Order: sequence, then structure tokens, then C-alpha cells
Amino acid sequence: MSAPKLLLVEDDTALAELLEYRFASEGYEVRTSADGDEALMMAAEDTPDLVLLDWMIEGTSGIEVCRRLRRDKATAHVPIIMLTAREAEDDRVRGLETGADDYVTKPFSPRELLARVSAVLRRVRPALAGETIETGDIKLDPVAHRVERRGRALQIGPTEYRLLKFFMEHPRRVFSRSQLLDAVWGTGSEIEERTVDVHIRRLRKAIALDNARDPIRTVRSAGYALEPV
Repeated sequence: MSAPKLLLVEDDTALAELLEYRFASEGYEVRTSADGDEALMMAAEDTPDLVLLDWMIEGTSGIEVCRRLRRDKATAHVPIIMLTAREAEDDRVRGLETGADDYVTKPFSPRELLARVSAVLRRVRPALAGETIETGDIKLDPVAHRVERRGRALQIGPTEYRLLKFFMEHPRRVFSRSQLLDAVWGTGSEIEERTVDVHIRRLRKAIALDNARDPIRTVRSAGYALEPV
């Protein structure tokens, strides 16, 4: 199993060196940058598995880096954990709404951050963590290609399986049809966007159970999201 690739964007040299050492000692492949513009170039050159992103950095701000990573098809699905001294609730909400997966307020212990990173990777990169995915009442085993809901095995087609897996790796996040096409069918796919709607309908049917709410939410003019039940 290859080492998870971590991009650390932090302009506090002492903290960056400490975190680089701690994560490297835990088996991560760590690249660092103190500059937002450089970080964007590094992410474009070699897509990381996770980004640790300080809010207040040189050049382009951390919040703008987060926004641009989410706009880029190559990095739109890479998990991002914001690091910041900002404690106000409005700042936390802003960071999460911009696309961050988690938010850690300084000062923090490296041990806590390691646990946060591990938890996010377990959720969004099961192949790296070697674990099944559980989102709400649905369980997906990526090794056995088995899907269960409330303990009942589900019969699901290969495309619907990939679609569900992607949703479960990014719960509650809204994805447009074009983003789903890139993620599930591959970048440059010539399949029409409306094809996504067909497979969403098939997926809904495959995971439907009596007295169970539909976990797939349609967001008008935006796309679809998986809301854990």
C-alpha cells in the first residue's frame, strides 16, 4: 500500500517542520509550502491525498486556495483540513462552506491533528486506510464490492456502485453532474450529463428499502448529495 500523500501549507516554519516530522514518522509522504500560489502549483503537479491548509499564509490566502482547489477538477475531491487561529463560529462556517472537510483551531497538538487526518482518510480514502465505508445506514466493502443497508445485502450495478462509493466518500457535499461524470466515468468522458440522472434513479431504486428515507438529495440547479440516514 502506497504512503498517503500530504500537502502541508503553513508559513510558521517551526510548526511546519514539527508537523512534517510527525507525519513523515507515521508513514506519510509530506510536501510543504509556505505560499498559497506555490501550493496550488504543487497540487496541480502531483495531486495529494489530503491538504493541510493554514488560513493565513503568504500570497493567495488559505481560504482562496481552498476555493480554487475545489474549482479544479483534478483536486475538487481532495480532502482539505483548515488550520487557523480564528476561533469565531462565522470563520469556521466560512471555511467549511468554502469546501474544507474539517477545521482545526490553533494551538493544537500534533497527536490530535494526526487523528483528524486519519479519520478523514478513513472516510474518503478507504483504499489507503484499508477499511469499509459506513455512511449512515449504508455499509460498503471496497474489497469485496459488497453493499449493505441495515444489514441487508443490496444488488447494485457497477456504475451505480462507483457512484455510491464516491458519494459515501464525500457525504453531504453537493456535486454537479459534470463533477460526477469526471469522478465516476473519468475526466474527458464524452457521456452526456443527463446520463448521470439515469444512474441516480437506478441507484435510488437499488438502495431503497421499505420505511427507509432516500439518502440521495437533489439540489435544484446544483446537483446531488448523499445525506446519511
